Amino acid sequence: MAQRRSSPPRQRSRRRARRDLSSERWLLLLGIVTLIAIVAGTIGPWPVMAPADEARPMTMAQARASNAAVPIDLGRRLRAARYRFRGGPAAREQAIECLATAALYEAGDDRRGQRAVIQVILNRVRAPGFPKTICGVVYQGSGRTSGCQFSFTCDGSFRRRPVHVGWGAVRRMARAALAGAVFAEVGRATHYHTDWMVPYWRDSLVKVGRVGTHLFYVRS
Repeated sequence: MAQRRSSPPRQRSRRRARRDLSSERWLLLLGIVTLIAIVAGTIGPWPVMAPADEARPMTMAQARASNAAVPIDLGRRLRAARYRFRGGPAAREQAIECLATAALYEAGDDRRGQRAVIQVILNRVRAPGFPKTICGVVYQGSGRTSGCQFSFTCDGSFRRRPVHVGWGAVRRMARAALAGAVFAEVGRATHYHTDWMVPYWRDSLVKVGRVGTHLFYVRS
């Protein structure tokens, strides 16, 4: 049986040196990653990781006073272009239903509020970073218990579908929007919130309008 030859001392020394160097590199990399994690923890949480409905802890009166102190920038309220729906009849009816549902749950029976919500949804479809379909925008994040874009899709409200005469009117409103009707009072706004809360993202956007108790914003 052939005997295994042992490596010369110089070769063994070189291999040990390479292993030691490799271990030092891994330890250095681990240290860098740990340092980054510590720094991120002291700075964070990053805005993009925060839930969509996270708000600063304030009373309603404090939030309203804070929101009132932020001026509306009419110069940034640019009129939205007419929306052109390019799907077929079935897709159009589905889009109308998604628009109408969001408008009713978000604005109740406030007609101007309903039009504002519909306009925001259409603005989002055409804005970077959002789904490219109307129903995709409405139900974005609905699979999560928090962090959905429209609260009714993940807070249990959707299971309590309201039944009243408003459905017919809001569907007509949605059809008009898909046919090119524009609600100019919110411009190209992609975000909004009620005036009794201050969401974490408010100061990173530009306020361009108010409809009832809702405030509307565009990206800065």
